[in-house]
Amino acid sequence: MTLDAQFAHTYPTQAVVLAGGQGSRLRPYTDDRPKPMVEIPGTGTPIIGHQLAWLATEGVTDAVVSCGHLAEVLQEWLEGTDLPLRVTTVVEKEPLGRGGGLKHAAASLPRPDEPWYATNGDIWTRFSLREMAAFHAERDATATLALARPRIPWGVVETDEFGHVLDFIEAPPSPYLVNAGVYVFSASFTSMLPDRGDHERTTFPRLARERALAGFPIPQGAYWRAIDTAKDLGEAARELASQSRS
Repeated sequence: MTLDAQFAHTYPTQAVVLAGGQGSRLRPYTDDRPKPMVEIPGTGTPIIGHQLAWLATEGVTDAVVSCGHLAEVLQEWLEGTDLPLRVTTVVEKEPLGRGGGLKHAAASLPRPDEPWYATNGDIWTRFSLREMAAFHAERDATATLALARPRIPWGVVETDEFGHVLDFIEAPPSPYLVNAGVYVFSASFTSMLPDRGDHERTTFPRLARERALAGFPIPQGAYWRAIDTAKDLGEAARELASQSRS
């Protein structure tokens, strides 16, 4: 039996997108729109548009978008855009924290007894969510987080054991893995989330102690970038242009 056949039934078809952040470090782009509505230069499409297109190509048919800051701007765009999947919006009327926000949004998933994906609204990435879901199922995990190895924003110096400089390396990959802001959750995970607060300080540590939390390294060569600052926007545009020329 192939891996695809063995785990086909575990591929989620629903997702939550956390899109309520203010994006203060992206000002002035976020003065009149929430962070996920900032456009990637050269594409004419906001970050969330890229995310929803990616989710649809990975088999997601239903997405719940959790809105907060300037929610009406995001809702208006979603309602007026021809999207490749069904989208429901929920609004956090008061800050619930990342864990509380996830739980609030998950309550609107159409199939609460099935697994689901989640992603932060400021992530632009492309990798196989189906492979991640199979990884999650193989380990019988309750939650699986994608792990990225971002590039260090400075050039580094390589030396030998005697202190001789051997090379200068511009923006090398970090030696550490970071939470990439993309997740696979089993259906039972929803009830473990706090009503308020941060699941990374409560639910995740509990699951780690129980060996029920898995980490899926994003494959080498797959694209991943968190859009936090204007510099990130510029670099994403340059990377996109480079990909289109290659």
